[in-house]
Amino acid sequence: MKTILITGASSGIGYATAEHFLAAGWQVGLIARRKDKLEALAATYPNATALPCDVTDATAMKDVFESFAGQTGRLDVLFNNAGMFGPAGPIDEIPLGGFEQVINVNVRGMFIAAQLAFAQMRKQSPQGGRIINNGSLSAHNPRPGSICYTTSKHAITGMTRSLSLDGRAFDIACGQIDIGNAKSELVQELNTRAQAADPDQPLMPMMDVEDAARSVQHMAEMPASANVQFMTVMATKMPYIGRG
Repeated sequence: MKTILITGASSGIGYATAEHFLAAGWQVGLIARRKDKLEALAATYPNATALPCDVTDATAMKDVFESFAGQTGRLDVLFNNAGMFGPAGPIDEIPLGGFEQVINVNVRGMFIAAQLAFAQMRKQSPQGGRIINNGSLSAHNPRPGSICYTTSKHAITGMTRSLSLDGRAFDIACGQIDIGNAKSELVQELNTRAQAADPDQPLMPMMDVEDAARSVQHMAEMPASANVQFMTVMATKMPYIGRG
């Protein structure tokens, strides 16, 4: 049975992706802070393991990675997904603490998860595995007022490229999925913010979160000899192409 760890598995894209892999028969480790959500999902599937943890807590993360690998024998895939949007607005209106929180979760937290996955994949036999980082369209083109989130996601693109390069010697592939407006709590929050500022603001085009989950599974199930380096999956009518 193939194994995958998913961070941010208690809601949104992480939750939908976890359900998708569980239904496909994978052994799935569920990482997030909300223990009740993880345990409820794990109670539904015998191939799910709830691993409540804050991704920014390096010691706790090490414990859950070791626990999962000890239970399953290996780690085939990490979906490095946990993240947050943070405060919105022009840079002079952003509290430094808000920026630091986004960097702590979106960059440091993803670094910790990638570091632990890489170490496990490097030492297991047979060696190797796959790390899939959740980037964003903001890793390429920002939306207005997104400087905290956009900065963090540009960092993830650099992380993806470095992991891809450094992983070659150990049969560790790394790719990035850039998702645009999957119907999730994060996107719904952005819609709420936009309409609070302007009640006439139309809702952003959205796609079903299942479309994102299927895309992650496609990346995860590539043979070891192939890798999806970057994938963009987005709501068709998003103003991304031609955004200016």
